[in-house]
Amino acid sequence: EAKRLTNYHENNNLSSKVVLLDQIYNEFSSGSPDITAIRDFIKHLYDSSSPSKKLKYVCFFGDSSYDFKDRLTLNNNIVPTFHAKQSFDLTSSYVTDDYYTMIEASEGNMLVEDSIDIATGRIPVSSPLEAKQVIDKILNYYTPKSFGDWRNTITLVADDIDQNADKTLQTGLEEIADSIKKNKPFFNIKKLYADAFKQETTSGGERYPQVKNAISDAIEKGTLVFNYFGHGGEDGLADERILEIPQIQKFKNLNTLPLFITVTCEFSRFDNHLRDTAGEKLFLNKNGGAVSMITTSRNIYISNGAIFNKKLNKHVLEFENKNLSIAQNLMVTKNLSRTQQKYFIFYFGDPAMKLATPSPNIKLTKINQKAISESLDTLKALSKISMEGVVTDNSGNIIPNFNGILSTTIFDKSINKQTLDNDGFGITNTFDLQESKLFKGNTSIKNGYFKFNFIVPKDIKIAFGKGKVSLYAHNNNYDKRGVNTDIIIGGIEQNAPEDTTGPEIRAFLNNESFVNGDLTNASPNLIIHLEDSSGINTSLTAVDHDIIAILDDNESNPINLNDYYQTELDNFTKGSISYKLRELSEGTHRLRIKAWDTYNNSSETTLSFVVVNDLKLNISRVLNYPNPFVNYTEFWFNHNKPNEPLEVQIQIFTVSGKLIKTINGVSQTLGNLSNTINWDGLDDFGNRVGKGVYVYKLSVKSTVSNDTFKKFDKLVVM
Repeated sequence: EAKRLTNYHENNNLSSKVVLLDQIYNEFSSGSPDITAIRDFIKHLYDSSSPSKKLKYVCFFGDSSYDFKDRLTLNNNIVPTFHAKQSFDLTSSYVTDDYYTMIEASEGNMLVEDSIDIATGRIPVSSPLEAKQVIDKILNYYTPKSFGDWRNTITLVADDIDQNADKTLQTGLEEIADSIKKNKPFFNIKKLYADAFKQETTSGGERYPQVKNAISDAIEKGTLVFNYFGHGGEDGLADERILEIPQIQKFKNLNTLPLFITVTCEFSRFDNHLRDTAGEKLFLNKNGGAVSMITTSRNIYISNGAIFNKKLNKHVLEFENKNLSIAQNLMVTKNLSRTQQKYFIFYFGDPAMKLATPSPNIKLTKINQKAISESLDTLKALSKISMEGVVTDNSGNIIPNFNGILSTTIFDKSINKQTLDNDGFGITNTFDLQESKLFKGNTSIKNGYFKFNFIVPKDIKIAFGKGKVSLYAHNNNYDKRGVNTDIIIGGIEQNAPEDTTGPEIRAFLNNESFVNGDLTNASPNLIIHLEDSSGINTSLTAVDHDIIAILDDNESNPINLNDYYQTELDNFTKGSISYKLRELSEGTHRLRIKAWDTYNNSSETTLSFVVVNDLKLNISRVLNYPNPFVNYTEFWFNHNKPNEPLEVQIQIFTVSGKLIKTINGVSQTLGNLSNTINWDGLDDFGNRVGKGVYVYKLSVKSTVSNDTFKKFDKLVVM
């Protein structure tokens, strides 16, 4: 699997090689497993190479353990790491790979002034299967499958205040947010500061269910960087458990994999072979999680973490545009740091990986047929707006052969919000949010040019101020980004045409074959199609004008779906939502869906469905259609195993019990309806059967759980 990674880099003009540890030990320590032999080997390569071909990256491919002598059972010390001499205190002991890449002869004592010369990364896998799954994720990150406007998003998550010193957790991230806004304004910042949400008391202690759900939504919807600052441990983040291992194991975001930064305590203590920490689970999740991590293996002080995190983001987000890899930017940050605790911070992933930030530039050129260079038209509530623009290269020249798709998000003005002081320390913080979306749509780009229309929702903040137009484009080969922060939003269009009709709503679960009363799994995908001649309202400005789903009449906890709405390509009047419902209880459920158009006209629809146990195969509504039939019929049934291959067998008997036909097949559906098995009315010998009544036996087997289901029914041949 390591060879697959080096092959990728070789094909992209980066000379790469896999070297086995036994080869290194034989050459540099007479066959004895000695970590200094690894360092000497790396130094030899570095010193003997020409300046133009200096060693840039070292990847340690395999897990490590504190048990160097391999005395314990199930040990996994595949590629050893350096262990500090101070091994009896979690605030002074540490493990690090930085030792290997301190090239100077006078270095290696792990002093704060020692300098790292080569970027390192570790892929802490313990088996060939884990290795394959991680490399699959990494290589997928490098492909167009991962294109999407999620690459314009940065998510900042702060722990709440459980002691006076914790104020830095929120203020530190707010400083980072301000620096991003100043230096990289094209990034859209999502702020999840725990103390700004309602805290709930449970039998297990204080919890933030809204924050926990928002984190899962942010990961699965997509964010380029996820940065958490706060308390944590081997089981997850925060005392209130806003991210836990069971939650991590359910992430499914293979095409929206983030860089995960966790400035916290021992979230990724990977050298304990007896257990995988939450950080390791996040990185090793085969269905998603993180593609790379800057994370901690030991306890780190808040003061050191705040300083390091601020410096780190400046380099990782490339404020100085040096075009370095994530691991190189971590190396630069460590070399600027003067604390021993910098060695607690690790990089999991491909050390040559660069953050998938889209390249510049997309430019708006006209608003309502008026050039951007002239005074801009104000975006007024209920006004119809047209915008035009171009995709350019780094020199500002239009790219004439750029044909692709533009994703546009237009934000209303920023608002101020205050934390709630949930734990009563008398400390509140005010921060700004720019998250109310007036429009989110998709537009065709032809020969470098684009144009789109939309209607500004009635629900805007009427006071005049600057909004934001966020732009993302991709074709089959690369992606681009752009931003305009000079657009003025405010006022209302006095001559807007009248509209008193609410939007059309069509809703399904898992796929569009769903009908009310169907079976679903415990976490079905909610699909909603919306249509209105005035467009759909996604603004957060007014109360109770959101796109919402209410489960089982729980009015106090509506699911806000504004952030998931996107228009159809080149049509702002139609759009759709895809949202994963999570961990519903078994039994009958009712989901009420409500949406508003830009004129604040609303409509509703309701779904009813039955959740069955995900582990046990459940089959219902068995039938064949058409029935009666002449020479073609399909066998239909509902099940609770979407996306899972099911082995299906149909056996057809005469009424006297003679078997005349056996049909075997595999059904794998996106939703809960299977209708892929059919019969042409011929028996096993190819002869047409006679007219009359026949009995058929449906047998279904889950390929995952090996559960089986069988049912007899009748059909009629005409």
